[in-house]
Amino acid sequence: MTAATGERQEQEPEQEQRERQEQGREQRERQEQEPEQRGRRGPDRGRWWVRRRGRLCRTALAALLAAAVVLPLSAAARPTIPAPPPALLPARLTPATLATAYEANRQNAAEAARMAAAGGDFSRAAADRALASPSRHLLHLDARGTGQVTEVFGDLAHATRIAVLVPGSDTTLDTYARFHTAAESLYRRLTHERRTHDRERRRTRVAVVAWLGYRTPATISATVLTPGRAAQAAPHLRDFLRELRTLTTPGPASVALLCHSYGTVVCARAAPALTGLGVTDIALVGSPGTGAGSAAALHTSARVWAARGAADWIAEVPHLRADLFGTTVGFGTDPVSPSFGARVFAAGPGGHSDYFTPGSASLANLARIVLGETTEVTRA
Repeated sequence: MTAATGERQEQEPEQEQRERQEQGREQRERQEQEPEQRGRRGPDRGRWWVRRRGRLCRTALAALLAAAVVLPLSAAARPTIPAPPPALLPARLTPATLATAYEANRQNAAEAARMAAAGGDFSRAAADRALASPSRHLLHLDARGTGQVTEVFGDLAHATRIAVLVPGSDTTLDTYARFHTAAESLYRRLTHERRTHDRERRRTRVAVVAWLGYRTPATISATVLTPGRAAQAAPHLRDFLRELRTLTTPGPASVALLCHSYGTVVCARAAPALTGLGVTDIALVGSPGTGAGSAAALHTSARVWAARGAADWIAEVPHLRADLFGTTVGFGTDPVSPSFGARVFAAGPGGHSDYFTPGSASLANLARIVLGETTEVTRA
């Protein structure tokens, strides 16, 4: 046996001994940690889980925010759509000038359709052309960019009860047809309910307003996770409701705000400033949260309602709020949870886009809320 061989044989037992010592130390550390993590009971275990869940949720929100920022930037930007500036309307709209406003906005939509077609955007041209139809009553229209429109269903000037619909993400002039359909379905339900009730209820005059009066966030974007767009939209919604007070005769009508998805964040942000504007009810459907911890925190005298369909994917969204990178992300308490304190009503088996589907439980209950038939609303 050589000297080198003998030296290796002496070193091998020493190396094995060091490895066994290291393994023993790691095993002791694991045994010391296991009682702390696995053997927790009562309040200690609860606090540990809350801290761990909070870290996991913050990590998930951070990842979602990062994805929301990166994905839109990686997509090709849509070319600017040519469109005229909004039509010149009377400085102050009144019941007597509604017809003038409707006609001016229809002409503006027709011009927008011609410009979009000339620019090669035939999809937007078709959407604008639909708005130019003689049957449409457009109170406001701005066809530039993603577009904004406020459309009236029914006789607004003589309405005693008005429903104002506030849409959620991805509602633009290009997708406006589905929002129009929702408002139209509600108007048909309201007129049906009015005809089938007693003489007092038949005297009720109803109108529906589809209010796309803000730039909605895209579903896949950073903005849909934050209250920024809602903060921008809330003053515009308040101003519109103030204007609405002057458009009915002989006096102001009762108003129900029906808010969907991200639109619930807009309504919640506007709620404290709506006192005196005739808002009797605020309904939150398919809400990701409102940014408020409770219905009381909305600081409104209106009745606050909430509903969610059984198949609505929004139920899987974490109802959390966190400050990430200097930005508030998430909207907090679930409006249909008991802790929020809203009047939760039945919405049936529908999904996120089904709240205004004809024949649905949610549409029937929303109509009852608009008509003031609160005792007939079926609770969840």
